[in-house]
Amino acid sequence: MEVTIIVFVVMSLLGSLMWMMPSKREKLLATLRLDARKAGFTVQLVHVEPPRAEGEYESDTINVAAYRMSRNNSHKKQPETVPWQVFRVKAISCDGLTEGWSWKIGERMLSSSHLAVLNEVIKALPDDVVGLESTPIHVSAYWKELSGIESMEVIKNELEKLKKANL
Repeated sequence: MEVTIIVFVVMSLLGSLMWMMPSKREKLLATLRLDARKAGFTVQLVHVEPPRAEGEYESDTINVAAYRMSRNNSHKKQPETVPWQVFRVKAISCDGLTEGWSWKIGERMLSSSHLAVLNEVIKALPDDVVGLESTPIHVSAYWKELSGIESMEVIKNELEKLKKANL
């Protein structure tokens, strides 16, 4: 009887320790986010609400990582950046965007040359990027982090293109 109780207590303690240990996915995400910080990103876990998709009554809130790159606003000569948000969802407000993407903020605010750059960036993004955002302070990619470090490099290069185009 005593042996059974001791085995039960030891198993309980081991179970608690195993429950507290990070999973393989959590370790992978920690490594990915550490590499992202080294690459110049600020990573935040955010709740975003994309535009309502066609045929939906209301939009869903998505919990996702926002990979942000700050703008270098030291040049006062640069024109003011128009804030915008686009999401990978088929909705009514999709003027000028690649098929399957729609506007949340900023529809009809960008020039045709800026739209061309934005569409080029959208086409190059990994499939698990669900949205892009631009403000005068930063550019962001909303990423589900399913595709790994190679995709982070692609996202970095594409966000750099947006910054360079002052988008």
